[in-house]
Amino acid sequence: MELPSVVVLPLLIVVAAGIYYVYNEVLQFMSKSLVRNKVVVITDAVSGVGSECAQLFHKGGARLVLCGTSWDKLESLFDSLTSDADPKETFAPKLVILDFSDMESMEEVVSEVVDCYGCVDVLVCNSSMKLKAPVQSVSLELDRNIMDINYFGPSTLAKGILPTMISRRSGHILLVNSIQGRLAVPFRSSYAASKHAAQAFFDCLRAEVEEYGVSVSTISHTFINATTPEPEAKSPAKPVGGLAAFIASKLTHGVSPSALANEIVRTVNRKRKEVLLAHPIPRVALHLRSLFPPFLFSVLAAGVKDSVMAEQM
Repeated sequence: MELPSVVVLPLLIVVAAGIYYVYNEVLQFMSKSLVRNKVVVITDAVSGVGSECAQLFHKGGARLVLCGTSWDKLESLFDSLTSDADPKETFAPKLVILDFSDMESMEEVVSEVVDCYGCVDVLVCNSSMKLKAPVQSVSLELDRNIMDINYFGPSTLAKGILPTMISRRSGHILLVNSIQGRLAVPFRSSYAASKHAAQAFFDCLRAEVEEYGVSVSTISHTFINATTPEPEAKSPAKPVGGLAAFIASKLTHGVSPSALANEIVRTVNRKRKEVLLAHPIPRVALHLRSLFPPFLFSVLAAGVKDSVMAEQM
């Protein structure tokens, strides 16, 4: 006897949801086994995203090398990871002071990172410095500082660790970048420039090291939103302030640290080369940049004149 058509659709939805649930459970189980015993280096591990990453990799049995600029914060993270951990299932992390704004110390830091375990399986470049300001107000010194932290630091660290990966013909380098490495937004000139540079460097690196069995991934995300969104209060509808204001309102929906950390672990496990973690509006803007750049430029220019756009971006 055939099922009524009214029942078929809900039944298909339930079956699809069940398959999706099982699929995610299998991936989660595999993710733990895939990182077990792997040497994973995380820069800026004391940040929201870095600490979430550390938690996930640590639970998966990875041998962590946690890098940061503050020894006190690194020790605090160490304590939070090891306090309730099973020493039979996890490894105590190793801590390394790393400050990309001090490029003269990079050679010594690279040696210290490699010496922790003698090799590196996964390098997660997570460090970032943000800046919002008009072009004419940013000093050359600040420009250089942003380039050191966002571009020269990660690229120098990757270059230093790369020989050990090439010699072992295995390894994974992952750059946690920003969507502004592919799409420039007003009042972010220095930040966007550094992210564009990092994106280009790691794109080139990916092609150059593929023959050695080394994987390179980039994750481009919208801004990281560590706050819990408040419920919207019911209020009379406000007039829309144009297309620019609409885009700006959509860009305020950021990515949570936990969501980004989970994506980092998935990217490492699946060896995906490029990931875009963004809501539909930024994705559309990227397509407009490629297909209809004059239109996007006009929208962005209009947004600069619009006080709403200037404040929200």
